[in-house]
Amino acid sequence: MMDIEYVRSRFIKHFDGKTGNIYAAPGRINLIGEHTDYNGGFVFPGAVDCGILAEVRPNGTETVMCYSIDLKDRVEFKVNDEKGPSATWARFIFGMVKEMQARGVDVKGFNTAFAGDVPLGAGMSSSAALESCFAFALNDLFGDNKVSKWEMVLAGQATEHKYIGCNCGIMDQFASVFGQEGKLMRLDCNSRDFEYFPFNPQGYKLLLVNSCVKHELAGSPYNDRRNSCENVVKAVNEKDPARNAQTLRDCTWEDLEAVKDAVSAEDIQRATFVLGEKDRVLGVCEALSKGDYEEVGRLMYATHKGLSKDYEVSCEELDFLNDIAKECGVTGSRIMGGGFGGCTINLVKDSLIDSFVATVKEKYFNKFGIMPKIHNVNIGDGARRIE
Repeated sequence: MMDIEYVRSRFIKHFDGKTGNIYAAPGRINLIGEHTDYNGGFVFPGAVDCGILAEVRPNGTETVMCYSIDLKDRVEFKVNDEKGPSATWARFIFGMVKEMQARGVDVKGFNTAFAGDVPLGAGMSSSAALESCFAFALNDLFGDNKVSKWEMVLAGQATEHKYIGCNCGIMDQFASVFGQEGKLMRLDCNSRDFEYFPFNPQGYKLLLVNSCVKHELAGSPYNDRRNSCENVVKAVNEKDPARNAQTLRDCTWEDLEAVKDAVSAEDIQRATFVLGEKDRVLGVCEALSKGDYEEVGRLMYATHKGLSKDYEVSCEELDFLNDIAKECGVTGSRIMGGGFGGCTINLVKDSLIDSFVATVKEKYFNKFGIMPKIHNVNIGDGARRIE
């Protein structure tokens, strides 16, 4: 977590010398469960011990004064402004002001300085951390904590949709708000029901390996895959109208077999991954309840294979990192995130960490001329005020 005294020193310097309250919210990882949210399935995220740290103090005016420590940039806007600032980073804060107001919080002017230590490009969702941090702060300072955690999650999602232009799901904000140290969470994206699972692997650590690449594919690869899933659901309902399936979450392997001649082979391929991933998330939950991290790792490798071969959202670099993990005896490894670049998440025995890191750096650099970035993962707490 960021150094509180550093953030406070910047806050004092850039405002009136008075101090406020310190708030924090984390980034997140997702152990398993990719491309399942829009299919009504499960995700399995956890908060991490890095994120956004902000000092916030009401200033007695109608003006919000923000200073981004990392960007060395200052922006001001009125709480009743409808258009908002143009700087993207400030629009996250502006969006949270508007969304918390919409939930009955009487937000007044405030001063804030903030900084983050989420690794850039690692897919750990610094934007959700920023939203969750200010949701918690505004609720605490102006709302008497009357807004529920779920409403804070939805406020963050709405900020992405309305003020940033990103039509995201709820996993990132959910993990940032609800996270608990040493626990992962299984979230049902249909019902929003969730359950905590202890994650304190003795003798193992989670490492992210950032490929440092991001491929922009022609067309709309995500939309194409979503369409494939919807095509299968439509075919299932046409085959048996009584099924009334809403998403692939409602479909079975028998349903898939029954419609294999009614849709394209590609659609079946995509649906095969989604149904398999639904089973794998539940399998990881069962394995964790037994402390069976070898089974967790096996399922992670199976997810990577499905993402690569069936869903086809991997790339040469990510497959290479996954192959190196296997060669080094890493317990589990897979793509984390939407694919086409970004990170692999790896479950590694303590005794193998040094050799794995050395090998992956050497082989990846020799193959692609890029030095991958390695990030340690520790599961931390969600959004909070730091006393």
